[in-house]
Amino acid sequence: MKAHMRQGWRITFKHFYFVLLLFLYQFIWGFFLYRIIDNTVSPLLRRFPSASTTDHAVQIFMTEAQFQLFKTDLIAPYIWLIGGLFIARMLLTPLFNAGFFYSMHQQTRDAGSTRFLEGVRKTWKPVMLLYWIQSILVLAPAWWLIPKALHIFLRSSSVPELLTTIVPGALIWIVWGGLLHLLFLAMQFGAVSGDGILGSLWHSIKRFAPYAAISLLMWGIAALLGLAVTSVSMLWAGLFALILHQSYPFIQTLLRVWTIATQYNYLKSET
Repeated sequence: MKAHMRQGWRITFKHFYFVLLLFLYQFIWGFFLYRIIDNTVSPLLRRFPSASTTDHAVQIFMTEAQFQLFKTDLIAPYIWLIGGLFIARMLLTPLFNAGFFYSMHQQTRDAGSTRFLEGVRKTWKPVMLLYWIQSILVLAPAWWLIPKALHIFLRSSSVPELLTTIVPGALIWIVWGGLLHLLFLAMQFGAVSGDGILGSLWHSIKRFAPYAAISLLMWGIAALLGLAVTSVSMLWAGLFALILHQSYPFIQTLLRVWTIATQYNYLKSET
């Protein structure tokens, strides 16, 4: 695994400009999404009954919220706005993937310069199609899970009851999404490298155990680093903690690109 991680880091360093581009893309996306959620949720939270109020006041608040959600068009503008942002992301993200995956393949093969824009022009169609299919399959359980979770949330009488009811389904959904991510990532690698989508899928299935293991290792490194940054920010207030906290989104993007490069290097290796 160390060899694949080293090669993945070398590929990441060669595509450092892509890390910067991806960071800016995610920053802009996150900023607009945050502003929308903040402008929507904050006014509602200000009206939430304080801790000194009775359970009856909380019940009235929940009943009013349920009425406004299901009996009025209050939420309609926000749904359209979030839907527009979601469609924009569904169009832009595959372009980034196509350019990076193709450039990664070409740079690994002939050790030449990176070819991000060339990859976007040549391989965006199959990558976008695979990305859309993956997204549909990942979101398909939401058709059943989200209404049920909302019903449980509105009817639940305590937080432990809410967690014990929702968490198992959420974990299964996360595992489902992770499995699809690994398989469709391998197919996208095959689409840009010329190895074929189905051939790359079968290759990833045959080597799925080590493929999943190296992916979990990289995800674990990112999770531990995130936990460490959060702990430092909470326990060690100061200039260094502030700089570390503000720079973490860039570090997170760097780790994401490194993870993909490591996964690619493993799937394309002979061992």
